[in-house]
Amino acid sequence: MSDGVWARVIGQPAVVAELRAAVAQPAAMTHAWLFTGPPGSGRSVAARAFAAALQCPDGGLHADPAACHSCRTVLAGTHADVQTVVPEGLSLGVAEVRELVRIAGRAPSLGRWQIVLVEDADRMTEQAYNTVLKMLEEPPPRTVFLLCAPSLHPEDVPVTIRSRCRVVGLRQPPVDAVADVLVRRDGVDPALAAWSAAAAGGHVGRARHLARDEAARLARKAVLDVPLSLVSLAACLNAADDLVSAAKEESDRAVAELDGAETEAVKASLGVGARGPGVAAASRGAGQLKELEKRQKSRATRLGRDSLDRALVDLAALYRDALVLAVVRAEGGEPPTLAHPDRRPDAEELAARIGPEGALRRIGAVLDCRTALAQNVKPQVAVEALTVALRLPA
Repeated sequence: MSDGVWARVIGQPAVVAELRAAVAQPAAMTHAWLFTGPPGSGRSVAARAFAAALQCPDGGLHADPAACHSCRTVLAGTHADVQTVVPEGLSLGVAEVRELVRIAGRAPSLGRWQIVLVEDADRMTEQAYNTVLKMLEEPPPRTVFLLCAPSLHPEDVPVTIRSRCRVVGLRQPPVDAVADVLVRRDGVDPALAAWSAAAAGGHVGRARHLARDEAARLARKAVLDVPLSLVSLAACLNAADDLVSAAKEESDRAVAELDGAETEAVKASLGVGARGPGVAAASRGAGQLKELEKRQKSRATRLGRDSLDRALVDLAALYRDALVLAVVRAEGGEPPTLAHPDRRPDAEELAARIGPEGALRRIGAVLDCRTALAQNVKPQVAVEALTVALRLPA
């Protein structure tokens, strides 16, 4: 029998087994699920596959999910009874969540369930969480909430929400499983697929991006070149400029593709530029355009922060490699698996120059920078402080 929609869930056999069992026994279904796992583990992919299987008459097990109307529309995000929310800005506010809860209260019109899938649920505001909590306390009989978050930590998901959900924990997929998917589904050369999967640390989306985009590979190289370049204060400040500028350029490219089309679509719907009766409607739509601009600005900030955060995670992982190499050198033992296996010479040089204590301090500095950015410290200030803290000893 084909794996159907479950073939999309990579390297998570225990999770797939649990979800398939729930689909097979609808009487025992839980009304709220919380999918957790590190970035790249596929928590939202698993949630979407689960939603498709719940709506599918055959539990999502068609040999070709595209041949099933329910599976195809759920996976494409167009099913009438599956509402998917992907927060575009820094947070998911109460107004949007209230609309979701209102829809969730309806009986399903086409499918077997009314499903609400919230990706990055950790971005919900406190008011938004409280709105969801009320629904979870008294759920409609045919409604299912699927929430996705990085962890069960109270900063990601309040205890009150977590206690009312069935938790599904995902792990980082094995590197060889990710490489296999890149070869089979995306037609990537096996050698490039293996390198991309290892370089991405099993993060499926990042691996695919590295395999497809040479610019992404060059950007990663530029980030990992930073630690050994920090030999003076001037070099530290230049590196900070480069990191912040690269993140901004990446986010600018992303938002440019989205903002223009969105703005034109709203203007067209409001009749901007029209003559006659459309003029009055266009004048009344100024508030809608202002609200759109506000959302777009928030999205741009988030994309820039996410891009910079990926660079910081890569840096922390290289210092982690230096730490474990330094410990193995001092105490012996088996050679470790590195987060950046292609940059082993750099990690070895760092290990020799800064030692385990220095590597540990620098990992802490990177984590402090991530915290500062999350607290809205200006990126230039936070990253300059970081690169100075990462400076190599004379």
